[in-house]
Amino acid sequence: MNVLVCVKRVPLTGGRITLTDDQRALSTKHLGFTVSPHEECAVEEAVQIIEREGGTVTVLTLGPSEAEEQLRDMMAIGADRAIHLVSDEEWDAQGTAAAIVAAIQGDETAHELILFGNESADAGNYQVAIRVAHALQRPVITGVKALAFDLDPAHPRAICEQEVAGGRDVYEVPLPAVVAVKEGINLPRYPSVPGRLRATRKPVDASSPPRPAAQLEMVRLVLPPDSGKQVQVLGRGPEAAPAVVEILGELGVL
Repeated sequence: MNVLVCVKRVPLTGGRITLTDDQRALSTKHLGFTVSPHEECAVEEAVQIIEREGGTVTVLTLGPSEAEEQLRDMMAIGADRAIHLVSDEEWDAQGTAAAIVAAIQGDETAHELILFGNESADAGNYQVAIRVAHALQRPVITGVKALAFDLDPAHPRAICEQEVAGGRDVYEVPLPAVVAVKEGINLPRYPSVPGRLRATRKPVDASSPPRPAAQLEMVRLVLPPDSGKQVQVLGRGPEAAPAVVEILGELGVL
């Protein structure tokens, strides 16, 4: 089975987020970057599938030249090759999906399964996987927390599970298909030193897709209000001991 995984370079979610002076972009001066957590799980799932079934894993991203670092990280954990759609501009979900579809249709490898993260850690639009599936006329399942296969040559299918209130929904879809997975479907491995060395020798097919006219206009970004912190001083020195004991009792520790 050949699997394509689409990933996105995003700021580290634990970093302090600040905006540029014009409020139209994130200030990245002090930020590190990574792959979205859902997408890390998508790459790990693809690698596990290939380890069981055989085949290849290709990772694809649309992003600046620096995003090659994230592609190399994904190849270090087991992906075989990468496709880099190089662009320093911001793309909306419609344009992103169109660029991915064009890359898939122009790739010489036929991918029976296309994996996405359920949503990116920065934009969280939940759109690209569905738009790509619609354009390719493939079935799509989102929010997947477990994935299995029946690879009967006559009727290959993916068996996808979603968590819902009170249990799980199970869907069976014919391959080729598009699946968006959620964080927690697996535990992604860390790139090893030998894996990183191998990744430097794996191919990255880079190209610069034309950016279509944006269908949405960004006016400005707004940071959510700081929730602040509340501190209660129980006392100083020995006089605080009774209050500490009282709180521990309320918590059921004592």
